[in-house]
Amino acid sequence: MPLLPIVKAGDPVLRQKTQPVQTIDEALLQLISDMFVTMYAAPGIGLAANQVGISRALAVIDLQPNKRRQPFVIINPVIKEKSGSLEEEEGCLSIPGFGGKVKRAEKVRVQALNEHGLPIDIEGEGLLARCLQHEIDHLNGKLYMTAFPWSRAYA
Repeated sequence: MPLLPIVKAGDPVLRQKTQPVQTIDEALLQLISDMFVTMYAAPGIGLAANQVGISRALAVIDLQPNKRRQPFVIINPVIKEKSGSLEEEEGCLSIPGFGGKVKRAEKVRVQALNEHGLPIDIEGEGLLARCLQHEIDHLNGKLYMTAFPWSRAYA
């Protein structure tokens, strides 16, 4: 399980909408495994496939509550509902050393597939809601730092 190189801001793959996953095969499962290893090593709590240079609509997430791993995968995710609002500090593995307050929905409901191809429905609030929105933004070619007017030159 090799560490994958994390793509940094400025790379075009981060600004392009990813392609839907059509087939879950051994190669995709290996990618998922490698993404988890890379995310934990970074360290981070979420990693989208395009952050490792692969334009596929999937992300790995583990908030690691109480320092216990609870990993999950979202494939072809879609935000179905949003409610509330919060503005909190975020960072990104593709934009090391930079953080900023980002306004996001406080609660979300996301539909996706898991690594077995089964449909999942995730209701998240707080940190989970922010992480889901952050990773799905990546899959849609959006970087959170573009919310700051001065940052357009860096995106």
